Amino acid sequence: MLPTSVEIIKKLKKAGYEAYWAGGCVRDMLLGIKPKDYDIVTSAKPDEIEEILEHTIPVGKQFGVILAVQNGHNFEIATFRSDSGYSDGRRPDAVTFTTAEEDAKRRDFTINGMFYDPIADKVLDYVGGQKDLEARLIRFIGNPEKRIMEDHLRILRAIRFKNEYDFQYEPKTYSAIVKNAAYADKVSNERIGIELNKMILSTPPAAPFNDMEDTQVLKEIIPELLNLKGCAQPFEYHKEGDVWNHTMLALNSLPETAPLSVRWAVLFHDIGKPDTFKLKERIRFDKHVNKSSELAHKILIRLKFPRKFIAEVCWMIEHHMMMVPLVDMSEGRKLHWFLHPLFLNLMQVFKADIEGTDPQDFSLYEKILELYRESINRMPEEPAPLITGKEVMEVLGIGAGERVGRILNEMREKQLGGEIKTKKQAVSLLKKIKKMEDARLKVASKVKTKAKK
Repeated sequence: MLPTSVEIIKKLKKAGYEAYWAGGCVRDMLLGIKPKDYDIVTSAKPDEIEEILEHTIPVGKQFGVILAVQNGHNFEIATFRSDSGYSDGRRPDAVTFTTAEEDAKRRDFTINGMFYDPIADKVLDYVGGQKDLEARLIRFIGNPEKRIMEDHLRILRAIRFKNEYDFQYEPKTYSAIVKNAAYADKVSNERIGIELNKMILSTPPAAPFNDMEDTQVLKEIIPELLNLKGCAQPFEYHKEGDVWNHTMLALNSLPETAPLSVRWAVLFHDIGKPDTFKLKERIRFDKHVNKSSELAHKILIRLKFPRKFIAEVCWMIEHHMMMVPLVDMSEGRKLHWFLHPLFLNLMQVFKADIEGTDPQDFSLYEKILELYRESINRMPEEPAPLITGKEVMEVLGIGAGERVGRILNEMREKQLGGEIKTKKQAVSLLKKIKKMEDARLKVASKVKTKAKK
């Protein structure tokens, strides 16, 4: 990708135009980080770019942006421009093609407003980005409030960049974020979700959420999380403090390899505690996992996350407290859990829950992990089902539905536990289930008849 981007710049320069790398790739290069992509800016107009380069796509031609496809890589190439009017709080109402300096001044942060000429090996810095990089500062270019009004997502981007690079805010930038925090949700939920994903994947992942709470941005986008602040826990089990402290500690304990779904599950695993708080013999949060799953589902739907992803997160939240009963389950029931595709992810959530607690007790976690290894080693692969859903419906004389799934799960558990080993035994068990259900229906019918008399 790097050699190809240089090749494109050479072509544009050879045709008589200015051309530089821009934005994030320059910032990362100066920080000693390998850039993920190389955006290019140029004095060439969109039509001229299309003439000079062979394969182009006019992705945002009205805004001066052309996508170039070369050597299997995509490069965004933008004509130097200045913007006017942002009536939708995202896109400019009109653009005017201009100079490199004017283009730099319309960008968001000083650290993102620099250009680099790879041919001359020269940084073009019209906005003081290099000084802010050295001082480790996040600063809006020009008037902070004007930058926010142009694109409200810049509030979240400021928080993300500050935590991603472990920088600090320039004072006027911080004040502008706090003052305009209410605009944080005046952005499409999809864009908010993308920024939050980047934040929760950062290191440490709790830092941006603490920042959003501090700047009052969190109450605009995930107000439900604020209820964790000041929600007391039983001191003998949670000397770390309230539910917010516990959640942030748990989130920060996750390894860098933790999947995105695990991170969201940890963030929301106790979000239902404030709604289930009760003081009995001690502080209790009965059935908080159900409430947490319900709230997580509502939030993630609001943020337009994919349904499959939401289902995975909510499943882990709903089951993160089931480790205590798991130890005493039958072998078949244990294997049912151990073979679940999300079991090891669930274990990560369970471990993070312990990591976020003071005092920490990993004995149950280690015992379950040992049981898991032993069980999986004894059974290297899951056996084929002994009976199908169609056969269940035929034997029991029922239609498709949840009941068929429940029976198949029960049969699977008994198969895994060694209680049934052949198809004949499975059919025999089904017939016993039918006989028992017929008997129950007969008794229920007699009771109903007597009640009518």
